[in-house]
Amino acid sequence: MQEDPKEKNHQPPSVKALYTAQAVATGGRNGHTQSDDGLISVDLSVPKAMGGPGKQGTTTPEHLFAAGYAACFGSACEFMSRQLKLRPKSIEVKAAVGIGPDDAGGFGLVVDLRANVAGLSQADAEKVVAAGHQACPYSNAIKGNVVVTITVVAS
Repeated sequence: MQEDPKEKNHQPPSVKALYTAQAVATGGRNGHTQSDDGLISVDLSVPKAMGGPGKQGTTTPEHLFAAGYAACFGSACEFMSRQLKLRPKSIEVKAAVGIGPDDAGGFGLVVDLRANVAGLSQADAEKVVAAGHQACPYSNAIKGNVVVTITVVAS
């Protein structure tokens, strides 16, 4: 399934934050970023595919976003599976986040999510993942701005 980024133009819902994570980045894409708890502390480098040095031992904002989105999306799918009373054995989410020039003269992202859902039929796995997509804070944060393609594989 694929979401059209121009589909929805609305005001975001009000959110009462239960938890707030913080991080600081210095030097942008050729710098360093660290979370306030110190568990994430990584050097960044522009990848060679984008004309940068692609330094060994560094990561990119897209890797960090992909990791966060995969974890959040998986949790949303697990939560919604309980709401739907469909109990998969496991849910694994792989996220691929691409960056490139957009047609407005700036840069944009594209996201491909692959949800491997064990222990459910294909139809039930698709229900769980569709519900998870609606509930996931990352999905909701980028809705209308980023094309997200989702592949569901039941096993």
